[in-house]
Amino acid sequence: MQQETPTKGELAAALSRAREATLRLVEPVDDEQMVAQVSPIMSPLVWDLAHIGWFEELWLTRRVAADEPLLERFDDVYDAFRHPRGQRSRLPILTPPEARAYLESVRRRALRVLEDVPLEDSDPLLRGAYVYGLVLQHELQHQETILQALQLSSAAYATPPHDDLRAPPRPEDVLVPAGPLTLGTNKEPWAYDNEKPARVVDLPAFWVERHPVTNGRFAEFVEDGGYRKRRYWSDDGWQWLREERVQAPLYWQRGSGGWVRRRLGRSEPVPPAEPVQHISFYEAEAVAEWAGKRLPTEAEWEKAAKGADSGGNGNLGRASFGPLPVARRATSWVGCDCMLGDVWEWTSSAFTGYPGFTAFPYAEYSEVFFGDEHRVLRGGSWATDPLVARVTFRNWDYPRRRQLFSGVRLAADA
Repeated sequence: MQQETPTKGELAAALSRAREATLRLVEPVDDEQMVAQVSPIMSPLVWDLAHIGWFEELWLTRRVAADEPLLERFDDVYDAFRHPRGQRSRLPILTPPEARAYLESVRRRALRVLEDVPLEDSDPLLRGAYVYGLVLQHELQHQETILQALQLSSAAYATPPHDDLRAPPRPEDVLVPAGPLTLGTNKEPWAYDNEKPARVVDLPAFWVERHPVTNGRFAEFVEDGGYRKRRYWSDDGWQWLREERVQAPLYWQRGSGGWVRRRLGRSEPVPPAEPVQHISFYEAEAVAEWAGKRLPTEAEWEKAAKGADSGGNGNLGRASFGPLPVARRATSWVGCDCMLGDVWEWTSSAFTGYPGFTAFPYAEYSEVFFGDEHRVLRGGSWATDPLVARVTFRNWDYPRRRQLFSGVRLAADA
């Protein structure tokens, strides 16, 4: 989105684009799948759908225009912080037809408010149309969450095949020179609070790999006993490995002719040249140790990614419904490829606030997650909308989580 405040017409069009994409995403999903609790770490899809409407109602009609809520009970059912995901199927949630009708009703009210509200206002929620960016990005991020749940469900979902068996390129290091980095942003009008305030940090020179780790290279790690050798794993990682009895990336299985994977209900050979995905932070650490390298810090990742453009040729927005073989895509100023899109990349950094952090517009988006429990991921995935995939965007999750479309890029001291 442009730096100047978008027009009301542009905002209405962006809201419409996001909604059409959400409904198109769940259109092939039957009602039984919509209400299923496929995993304790995911909500039923119909909860996500209605939650998108509740969040829009909360911010675009109730906060901006002081409208009365459509139903008071929604504040309990659809507030993400009141009930863990694993309990949401037992709540009095809307049925799929009711959820769709609720979305439509909220959208009609939100567009009426948009007609009346001044966008250049002293209210920081309206300045630069920030609140509309908040709601837009929220819906776009939930589209990726919906895809994670669909992948976990094993249900068939029509996607293009990914069975390109070309050989991956050899790992190649790129030198990132020493010098200052402006970490974060003060300029992006719709940046989240955890991306601010920008500050200058000085980094020594380091090496970073041109591409994320490919399936072919990760398979070498597996075949070399990577999941059996204690020396590659941190204490926490080894404990997780023993408890979960993990032997390969999530959704991988050994087939008669090599590794196969399940992808959105389809079984297919693991394409060697695609970035590995669905690995945990612990697995990312271990493959780095096996390779004699390490994970980049998020400051290093951001410096290496500068110049990559989400509006260019990054593999984003479900155009491919999966990673693509590594190539010259979303190339950064130092020549690193695939920096935006394909897979989220784990970094070594814990999720904390930058110095001078101020929670806005609510502490529950970022601040309640700060601490050593979560690790930062960067770069977006094939499922991430380009509006969200910016170089400064910070994702985070528990180190053990693998439902994300997550991979890794390796680094080393220079």
